[in-house]
Amino acid sequence: MDLQRIVDDLALRLGRPLLLEDGRQRVVAYSEQDGPMDDVRRHSILRRHTTPDVRAFLRAAGIHEATRPLRTPGAPELGLLPRVCVPARHDGLPLGFLWFIDAAPAMTEEEIAIAAEAAPALALTLFHESLVTELASRRELEAVTGLLLREPDADRPLIEAGAFPHNAPVTVAVARPACGGTDETLRLTLERGLLVLRRRLARHHPLHLVRFDHAVLLTAGTTAFPEEMHAALGTPVLVGVGSPRPSLSLAAGSYEEALHAVEVVANVPEFGRSAEWDRLGVYRMLSGVPHGNLHPGVAKMLGEAQHRPLLETLEIYLDLAGNAQAVSRRLRLHRTSLYYRLRRVEELAETDLRDGEERLSLHLSLKLARLSGRYRPSPLPLETEITSQ
Repeated sequence: MDLQRIVDDLALRLGRPLLLEDGRQRVVAYSEQDGPMDDVRRHSILRRHTTPDVRAFLRAAGIHEATRPLRTPGAPELGLLPRVCVPARHDGLPLGFLWFIDAAPAMTEEEIAIAAEAAPALALTLFHESLVTELASRRELEAVTGLLLREPDADRPLIEAGAFPHNAPVTVAVARPACGGTDETLRLTLERGLLVLRRRLARHHPLHLVRFDHAVLLTAGTTAFPEEMHAALGTPVLVGVGSPRPSLSLAAGSYEEALHAVEVVANVPEFGRSAEWDRLGVYRMLSGVPHGNLHPGVAKMLGEAQHRPLLETLEIYLDLAGNAQAVSRRLRLHRTSLYYRLRRVEELAETDLRDGEERLSLHLSLKLARLSGRYRPSPLPLETEITSQ
């Protein structure tokens, strides 16, 4: 949302006019002025800034140190009515000031609280506008969205504006909130974190986009920055990284890989908090396979909670290439019990573990079931030597 819209919406909610200044006390937006008006407000709108003596008076009132709304006194000699100042701060820095004339009538505490709630969005927008100097934020948003949707020539405005180097490779990373889902507060947190990260990674020409349930970071080069994303985003996230593409116009391919990688991270705990497409192993091969295409026997067993230990045993058995001794050690299970479980799997799934194609189908089905979230094995116990009887 742009500054003018936020200002207009807030003025409508409060039923009183307001004016927004940046950190240097230059006017950047104001609502319709239909309330009390003093000389300072009138001159600020006409000149886009206040006079030095007014700025000095307000600075002495403590607006640059304020972290919460404060009332400033009037100064008749300066043509100044009393005001409420709501500071808009980002990462501890004062980026702007939201001003209300505190007269006819004075603002209530409830109205001040409503104005304070709008300050983080205003600060974030001010920060974004100051960061993206060569390319308007709206144009960048449209261009990056077009890139990820494979629209033709979507890279051109970004390259022509100098936001991304010509013919440089691009790598895309996706961050998804670990809690799942998003709301406006969480989206604001992700946006704020990405803007901070862009400043730190400026030499990599970063671009970003926050979508409805994930955040996207594009960087020039073949290196992604998952650990930096974890540190900067201000909320626990899972990160997937696509493989590099030779030019910005091909970023959508890396983005799609990053989406699949973060899905794997969300459903396969062994990967931890981050995963790269090139290191997904079998899960990379399964990226285009519909999750419902399971071996009938596995699908049937997934429907019965009591069969979960059998499926876990089967997966470990297939992961370890049928090495009964290694499986027994991994599961802390006597081989007699292991063989019993495997026979039960064959009976319930109507399969034959001596058949290589059946083993492959069962194995892939278990991995697909993990990706869909239908199958989540229990944590394994520590390995212990087992003596066969």
